[in-house]
Amino acid sequence: MIKKNARRGLRLMMGHVRSMGLRGLDGYEISVECYITNGLPGFDVVGLPDAAVKEARERVRAAIKNCGYKFPVSRITLNLAPAGTKKTGTLYDLPILLGILEASGLVKLPKQPCAFLGELSLEGKLRPVTGVLPMALAAKRLGVEALYVPKENAAEATLAEGLTVYGVESVPALTAHLSGAAPIAPEKPWRPERNDSELPDFRDVKGQENVKRALEIAAAGGHNCLLIGPPGSGKSMLAKRLPTILPDMTFEERLETSKVYSIAGKIPSGKSLVTKRPFRSPHHTVSAQALTGGGANPKPGEISLAHNGVMFMDEFPEFDRRAKESLRQPLEDGVVTVSRAAGTFTYPSSIMLVAAMNPCPCGYFGHPTRQCTCSPAAKKRYQDKVSGPLLDRIDIHVEVAPVEYNELSDNNEGEKSRDIKKRVDKARAIQQKRFAGTGITCNAKMTPKMTKECCVLSEEADELLHESFDNFSMSARAYDKVLRLARTIADLANSEEIKLEHIAEALQFRALDRKYWEV
Repeated sequence: MIKKNARRGLRLMMGHVRSMGLRGLDGYEISVECYITNGLPGFDVVGLPDAAVKEARERVRAAIKNCGYKFPVSRITLNLAPAGTKKTGTLYDLPILLGILEASGLVKLPKQPCAFLGELSLEGKLRPVTGVLPMALAAKRLGVEALYVPKENAAEATLAEGLTVYGVESVPALTAHLSGAAPIAPEKPWRPERNDSELPDFRDVKGQENVKRALEIAAAGGHNCLLIGPPGSGKSMLAKRLPTILPDMTFEERLETSKVYSIAGKIPSGKSLVTKRPFRSPHHTVSAQALTGGGANPKPGEISLAHNGVMFMDEFPEFDRRAKESLRQPLEDGVVTVSRAAGTFTYPSSIMLVAAMNPCPCGYFGHPTRQCTCSPAAKKRYQDKVSGPLLDRIDIHVEVAPVEYNELSDNNEGEKSRDIKKRVDKARAIQQKRFAGTGITCNAKMTPKMTKECCVLSEEADELLHESFDNFSMSARAYDKVLRLARTIADLANSEEIKLEHIAEALQFRALDRKYWEV
């Protein structure tokens, strides 16, 4: 767009390009406004750009020249609106370049609502950027009809159904498309391929029937679980097989998890959608910030990367206390809120926590054949690393005993994961019907009101729970946890009413902590 100021004889050139930005987990619209006028040559970018956005000036200058265009020797001002929101990353390279070319009259943008994003190389090729999926979903919501992204990001962007996506390889290819000389074909919607890769299976586990039962209940109701046992008893082996019995992800769950991975830049190579439930296993030296997320340019942490999946914390007491305690709010609310100088961001964190620990520093307290060498003070210091409030938020506490020789030497296979998963799927189907239209997906996420309505006890079960509540000094949270756990056990048994045996089994999985914590 070229205008003239008749009084001063100045030549004014304007360009306007729509782009997208990220704020937490959601995308929003960015307007790239280019203003070129006579005067001393200069190139300024305003609108709270970070260092990466400011450096776009040199990438754009080199790309324009290397693609055969003349860079304007004029005063260039680029504004990224809204000007009060900080802009981060390299995705604005392409819209900045197009703004200059449009203001110079070298390209003409389509009349249909469209948006552009992508990083540029010095020779004018487009490089992939992170966070394309949430930005594509936001673009669709804001009425954008066509989205131009780097070729490597195009398949991911097609997940925003109803949006025409063009995968661009270079600036010359894009300008040829815009002029009509060589149109780019729209990207075909990406569909996940079937994955038949071999996963760890419960059939490989020898013995440990009580732990398998606990993990089946955990998977059926989405309950958190703590495994306590000596070294080599199979805690990690069992936990790594838990994802194989979890229900398949719905499309909405896949999309939400993929948004988190897209922002973090962790979408698996060759894929555009996370199709398997995540299994994250951070090392015990991880910081609280790495767990919850944050940084100068806030990104999701391990808790959010495990969203709709499992987070396994091996050697649980050895984690930093601040890191462990940072789990409290996400386990209760299903979201993690991060406040930094750049703003306040909320990331989803609906996870199943599976923690594993030894009963004492040497690992052999309570072992049937090996003697514990720890002093009572050492045991107490070790067990105090897991606070009562955090322990209270874990639904299932199960002891993983050493496996006997005759179980290890038995050549018969254990029950396969797919057979356990069938029972889990049936229990989840009951829960989906029960919570239809409420946004709740499993028993572990029930509200107190739902717990009261859905957890109807038989007379014998109520008496047992009443007696246990008084004898074990349960908290109100533990009381609710037992009810939800019993509800899941009843669902696995296809029972509408929670019976005595269901409450008894649920209490069994809540009583283990007293064996170790009251030494």
